Amino acid sequence: MEKLPIKKVVQGLLTLQETGESATILGIGPMSKNCVQATLELSKEDDYPVMFIASRNQVDADELGGGYVNGWNQFTFAKAVEEVATEIGYDNLYYMCRDHGGPWQRDQERNDHLPFEKAMELGKQSYVADIEAGFDLLMIDPTKDPFEIGKVIPLDTVLERTVDLIEFCENERKARNLPEIGYEVGTEETNGGLTSTETYETFILRLKEELEKRGLPMPTFIVGQTGTLTRKTEQVGTFNFKNAYDLAQMAKQYGVGLKEHNGDYLDDVTLLEHIPSEITATNVAPQYGTEETRAYLNLAAVEAKLVENGLIETPSNTREVLLVHAIKSERWRKWMVGDQVNLTVDEIMKDAALSEEILDIAGHYTFNDEAVKAEIEVMYSNLAKHHIHGQRYVIDHIKRPIRDYAECYNLKGVTTRIKNLG
Repeated sequence: MEKLPIKKVVQGLLTLQETGESATILGIGPMSKNCVQATLELSKEDDYPVMFIASRNQVDADELGGGYVNGWNQFTFAKAVEEVATEIGYDNLYYMCRDHGGPWQRDQERNDHLPFEKAMELGKQSYVADIEAGFDLLMIDPTKDPFEIGKVIPLDTVLERTVDLIEFCENERKARNLPEIGYEVGTEETNGGLTSTETYETFILRLKEELEKRGLPMPTFIVGQTGTLTRKTEQVGTFNFKNAYDLAQMAKQYGVGLKEHNGDYLDDVTLLEHIPSEITATNVAPQYGTEETRAYLNLAAVEAKLVENGLIETPSNTREVLLVHAIKSERWRKWMVGDQVNLTVDEIMKDAALSEEILDIAGHYTFNDEAVKAEIEVMYSNLAKHHIHGQRYVIDHIKRPIRDYAECYNLKGVTTRIKNLG
């Protein structure tokens, strides 16, 4: 299938909004190779484009520390997706996207309080690897700053850094004679609040002016806060339909799509509201990691039942190893609320209920740990002897929430609808 640029897909969706045949496309956090396969299978089955949105913590250049997802850098990530696509005979549109690229976007860079120049240098180095690996969309996000904790970075600063980074990426792309790529920008870090329509319009107008001055393209997406917020394994925000609709209309005037972040764990009512509110795309990530963890725990429970009935002699230790590694990763801290952010590993280990909660939240950060992979393989082998295909079950389990969103987002057949626009 001919690869349409991501910008063409978004323009197609904006056009289809006039006829009611549009859709909200999914930006999917590539939490594992199983998640990639689940995504591509559904995209193929139901004929819609998908975006893989990798944060710098998940996928990054080896010299910058690599990523926690499969130890992928940009090139091995692209290759892994391509391998899955070939395996399943994939014939639709997938897009490799950088989520939250830019300075201080790796947790370590923020924790180390790197000076601005150094953080910017590393952010640019990461973008060059994205571009060389053939990424289709780059999110330019200069809204993290360890020296401005708790403060909203001034709009002037965000604008200046955004335009500088787009110019840098465009120069790097052109120097390599590579095809056009899309850009995603935003006014501030998504934190569950709402982007005011005034701020949003000011940002778009000033951005357009600065980009035109330098002969740079308008972005494909502008992120707007619609009220969504993910904490623990829940949607704790409140979707604001009117605000989302107003932001979408404003973005559309400039030929740009509204992108929503933090779209995990939304109920069907909220999901269905996305079509009339004309949100062009939603990012969902941790939910798929949590669903994969839950799939492993379900398989471990079946394995335990087979042991209990004398059908398996040497069980795996999947549940315990996942639990301990999840707690010790300490990556759960970013999803906690209130004082729980400061809990110690020892305190959690002594609290059974809290341990279970942490496993649910942070199990996916451990999928690439050798000890975890080894136990899962033993479990798969044990279950296969009793006619349970463990990995197939895991992939199908991850497909469930993706399918729920795709149904409510009117995604079935949208690739064909876009192509028919000519």
